[in-house]
Amino acid sequence: MTPADARSIRPRTVPVVVAIVFGLVYAYDLWEAISNLVAVPQQLAAYNVFLIENDLTPVPVPWAVLIVNLLLPPAAFVVAWWVGRRRPLLVQALLYLVGLCVVAALTLSLTALL
Repeated sequence: MTPADARSIRPRTVPVVVAIVFGLVYAYDLWEAISNLVAVPQQLAAYNVFLIENDLTPVPVPWAVLIVNLLLPPAAFVVAWWVGRRRPLLVQALLYLVGLCVVAALTLSLTALL
């Protein structure tokens, strides 16, 4: 392999590595959304048993909020990738970071609705 070959390979692999690293952080947010999708209905079911025993109105499961929270991390990652795919590496990293900030802010807002 000549030095020219190494230089032609390097620019293609660095953005992929950056996307993978940020993808892992986005995957953590996705994992949190999945755990909310599983745990919140169970917690509300237990809470509703208490409410029904005390002649109060049960609380419905907020499925729309849970599903939007589930779709948010992959959608933000795809948008950040799509917008930054032909841009310099620093701009790509900043777009992934902005996407993470948007996901964090919206996730906290959606979680507050629960």
